[in-house]
Amino acid sequence: MIRGELWWLDYGLPFGSEPGYRRPALIIQNDFFNNSKINTAIVIPLSTNMLLADVPGNIFVGKKASKLGKDSVLLLSQLGVVDKNRLIERISKINNELLKEVEDNIMFILGIKLI
Repeated sequence: MIRGELWWLDYGLPFGSEPGYRRPALIIQNDFFNNSKINTAIVIPLSTNMLLADVPGNIFVGKKASKLGKDSVLLLSQLGVVDKNRLIERISKINNELLKEVEDNIMFILGIKLI
């Protein structure tokens, strides 16, 4: 598991507006922590609900870029931590341009301004 990879993840049963079930997610955690004894990972879930593409901070990801069967949306507002045991199968790795867009949008979502 490395930063920038898309994985199938088992979120289990959803609660309220949290992501649930089996869905793809982007590994966004630093590889230092991915390769450590820490048994959690920071991820961003994806959805095929294109209405969510218009939510500020979310990012459209075409099926060609993701290697998924459908166009998707990275749900940056649902960035979260999961146990690594929830990771089922590697799908693909996103390109550096998309990863940079994710990084910029995380800063926006979290309200962090670079000086």
